[in-house]
Amino acid sequence: MRRIVVNGATSMIGASIVRCALAQGSEVLCIVRNDSARMGNIPKSERVTVARADLDDYASLEIEERYDEFYHVAWGETASVAHNDVDTQERNIRGTLSAAYLAHRVGCSVFVGAGSQAEYGIVNEPLRPDTPANPQSGYGVAKYAAGKLSALLCEQLGIRHNWIRLLSIFGPQDRANMLIVYAVRELLAGRSPEVTKCEQIWDYLYCDDAAKAFLAVGKSGVAGKAYPLGSGKPRRLFEYLEALRGIVNPDGALQFGKRGYYRHQPMHLCADISELAGDTGWKPEVSFEDGVRKVVEGIRSEAQ
Repeated sequence: MRRIVVNGATSMIGASIVRCALAQGSEVLCIVRNDSARMGNIPKSERVTVARADLDDYASLEIEERYDEFYHVAWGETASVAHNDVDTQERNIRGTLSAAYLAHRVGCSVFVGAGSQAEYGIVNEPLRPDTPANPQSGYGVAKYAAGKLSALLCEQLGIRHNWIRLLSIFGPQDRANMLIVYAVRELLAGRSPEVTKCEQIWDYLYCDDAAKAFLAVGKSGVAGKAYPLGSGKPRRLFEYLEALRGIVNPDGALQFGKRGYYRHQPMHLCADISELAGDTGWKPEVSFEDGVRKVVEGIRSEAQ
């Protein structure tokens, strides 16, 4: 039986990894912040154990059990307003290194961390493991530094390291201000979502597919690789939103151009997932449309 650690287990990605790992028969240790208000995101199971610790507390966390794989998805202050806060991003880098030390301490032979497309900067072609990184924001710089430094540390500790650079992941447990959840909520309420012109090419992937990718990399990823993660099937963002509108409220309206693009806005985000699929056998299973339906179900169940 695989025994894994998920750090940041109440986040959308973290909770999805826990859920999918349980479905695969694994035991899971969930590490969550001391003040986490999202404990309900963690599935209830006899094979789930919870430990509380903030990014700064991993060194003092006492865990007697031994585990096989460590999934680090915790990251402090992910809102865009904090992306260029240097102190916050330095703390995230140190937290990642502390997580790698913790992985070694509990016996893990694999460390898989969550990176970001922001590490690449502005790129107008499909993102590959060997695509050069050129981050433009403090967040992207910190993710890149965290990935590179944790890889170096894991090599020194004798742990296989992989870094997964997330593109656009969505699901029912996503933050309310993220585009897909925001648009679904607005349309369900009979309002018109205010969005940008949505001219950019995007690559959305449902959260459970992302979680299965993490677990596949944990099982058979190639040591040292950083994998970009998306569906590999991009569309114009306005096409995604029109498809969403057709599912949620066909009579609703989308206010394209009501908002401006944010600073460092990439206009082309597409993952080349051929190496990820070749190395691990992973492939997406949930279409964007089916993912939207799952988001709608999740939001409606919250209201009941």
